[in-house]
Amino acid sequence: MPPAPTAPDGPAPDALAPDALAPDALAPDALAPDTLAPGAAAPEHRAPCGPDAEGPTPALELLVHGVGGATPQDMLGDPRTVRITGDGTAAVFRRGEDADAEERPADYLDKPIPEAYVWSNLTSGNGIRALWLLLLPFMVVNLAHWMRPTTHGRVRTTRLYGVLVRLVALTLTVLLTAAACEVAMDLTAWQCAGSVACAGEKSWLGFLSPAGGGWWSPPGRRIALAALVPAALTGLLWYLSHRTWSAYESQQPLPASAVPADPEGGSDPALGRPGFWYGRRLVARLRAAHTAAGFLVVAAALSVATARRDRATGGPFLDAWGWAMQGALLAGAVVVVWVVCRRGRSESRFDLALDRALVTLLPATALAGLLLAVLYAGWSRPGWQSQGQLTGGARAFGALTLAQLLLVLCLAVVAYLLHRRAPVARTAMRGLGGPAVAMLACALGGVMSGGVAQRVADWLDGPATPGMSTGPAAPLIGPPVLLTWQASVIPPLLLVLVLLAVFYGVRTWRTRNALTTRVEAEYPGENPDPIRTGRIALTRAAADLTDHAPRMIAVLSGATLVLGAVALLGAFLYDEVPGRAAQGTPSPVEAVAHTSQALGSWLIGFGFLLFVTWGRRAYRDPKARRTIGILWDVGTFWPRAAHPFAPPCYAERAVPDLTWRMATWTDRTRGRLVISGHSQGSVLAAAAVWQLPQHTRRRVALLTYGAPLERLYGRWFPAYFGPSCLCALHDEVACWRNLWRHTDPIGGPVRVVPDEGRHPVDHDPLLDPLAYGRTREQPLPAPVLGHSDYQADPVFAAERDRLLAQLPEPTLPRQQGNEAVDQGSSGRSSG
Repeated sequence: MPPAPTAPDGPAPDALAPDALAPDALAPDALAPDTLAPGAAAPEHRAPCGPDAEGPTPALELLVHGVGGATPQDMLGDPRTVRITGDGTAAVFRRGEDADAEERPADYLDKPIPEAYVWSNLTSGNGIRALWLLLLPFMVVNLAHWMRPTTHGRVRTTRLYGVLVRLVALTLTVLLTAAACEVAMDLTAWQCAGSVACAGEKSWLGFLSPAGGGWWSPPGRRIALAALVPAALTGLLWYLSHRTWSAYESQQPLPASAVPADPEGGSDPALGRPGFWYGRRLVARLRAAHTAAGFLVVAAALSVATARRDRATGGPFLDAWGWAMQGALLAGAVVVVWVVCRRGRSESRFDLALDRALVTLLPATALAGLLLAVLYAGWSRPGWQSQGQLTGGARAFGALTLAQLLLVLCLAVVAYLLHRRAPVARTAMRGLGGPAVAMLACALGGVMSGGVAQRVADWLDGPATPGMSTGPAAPLIGPPVLLTWQASVIPPLLLVLVLLAVFYGVRTWRTRNALTTRVEAEYPGENPDPIRTGRIALTRAAADLTDHAPRMIAVLSGATLVLGAVALLGAFLYDEVPGRAAQGTPSPVEAVAHTSQALGSWLIGFGFLLFVTWGRRAYRDPKARRTIGILWDVGTFWPRAAHPFAPPCYAERAVPDLTWRMATWTDRTRGRLVISGHSQGSVLAAAAVWQLPQHTRRRVALLTYGAPLERLYGRWFPAYFGPSCLCALHDEVACWRNLWRHTDPIGGPVRVVPDEGRHPVDHDPLLDPLAYGRTREQPLPAPVLGHSDYQADPVFAAERDRLLAQLPEPTLPRQQGNEAVDQGSSGRSSG
């Protein structure tokens, strides 16, 4: 099967200009010959089918794939596909024989024109993107922003919720930068390079060792040189965010005039607001603030340690310089927090402003402060020697952890108040999903930052255990004790996970046994086969686990909160690693402390290495790359509203693509259109329909299958996919039908109660497998399809045709005389 032709990879161009709704929006060469499959010939120029053409109007089925991606050949069932519009990142494809279908409407009287929108490269098309897995904590905290409960009128409380999530996101950036400072500046440059025993075993640190007496050997210059590592990391995050911002957030949706907005600040539903999928301004502000925060953290690590030495033995000049540096850094931190808290998203209008002065000056000023800190630390200070840990590191990590715990608790209170004001029955965790996910994001950040510090300390310390050796002969003191305490609570947390797995494993098996009778009843006349019945029942029982996810997340996040508080308290009370703090206690307690510390250190390092290994494998293995892409398909649907360094939101490209395609095609042809979305594609389809002008929505039908619209999005994101939003969507489209199976772990019913006289949205659950045993139609055993291959069920085609039949056939004006109508379009591209 030949591959679909693609354009060169790169940022998506602003190909969809505001005048694309005009009939001549697509130029005659919109479908160049090189976009054809190998061997395909370019179609001839024909008169277009437009609103003034005679004869029947066509019908279009726009297919949108789901998680994991798909090829246009698989979606269209034909090896010869043509790219109609789009680029190498996301595009619309047709079969070669359908490229000029609008010019031959008589050939499609009894069937729609199939068309596939392929967006898989937005999340998993480039091997480098597999490294986005390292940004997982940022992605998770960004989800917490969108998990806000449904609100009615509590504007200030809603804004407070957004501010708290953005502050939690800011602490994650500070944590990542602080971890890089700990590894490069404290463990490597300060402790190991300052120790004759450690530096003697690492030849690459010889030029930093005091024994060599080189220019870089003074402690200040060593840490100034090592500061390049966290500074470069911050710069890399800024570059990646800016690059993806140019390709994703800059994609313009339909003109704001086409989507009515509520003059009082919003519309219902929220996803229909003109500025919802255009977040350039907020992302630019947050990127500037987080970049500045990263530079300020590095500058603080340099200045605090150096200023402490100057207060003890330095002259008045250096002492004054140190105080001035710390005051300036404090002022910069206040400005960063103010910028993060000052403004949220502008969704009710199409906001083109960019705050260029702030976006440019804030990170530039922070970088200038970092350069001054490097100069200050590198100043000559005879007799200065590095001892112990780098000053300020332990307190910084403790304050950061305490701030995260307090922010999450405040967020939980605010979420509870919002949910209590407007409770929705099936909302996950009674509105506390956002705080729980924010807590897990902090835990992930702690695992990754602590894992790096622990692994580097173990590597530098050789056979010794960091933190357990003391005295001048010890090669390394190790990282702050809080990081070791946090690693030591990993084994108890894993024990909670094991207990959860066992509990739900037993529950699933019991559910499987209870479902066997029901499964056999759905296939009357078949000879029962216990093995066959058991497999079907087990698939259904496993699929039901999705509905228990809120309880699992609640237990896991609660355990994380408690164990995190225990680690913080233990580090504060003992100021020693657990193994040393337990010395002198009963033997069992001491053994548990030593085991937890050793095992936790290994597990936290293993967790980080697993991230790196998985990302590296995905770079080389396209199949693994697609598996990781599934994570981003679900996690990066939402815009970057809390953390600018999170992986980019692909929906800010995909939703405008789909909206423009539907609006321009229906405007040009006056034809009927059914948008058919599977899995995550159903979420994109719904979001795109919400963005359509009202008159266009009435000419569009929606077919969803394997859709997580209510089961996942409605429960976890009730403010955007709650019952009122889905009911509004049902009222605004011409017709909507949803297909689902009991064996599907992702999709489910949307539970929309239709108005009197309208067809229900949810179809009865589809039979899966299609046949229990061998039949004339299924001579071989039919597979259990679960979440895939909905189109293999005959119900799919029947429901699609029924939707098309319900769409009104437009009344078209007839052409006067024999004049040819020329709209400036070749007909090779449907517009």
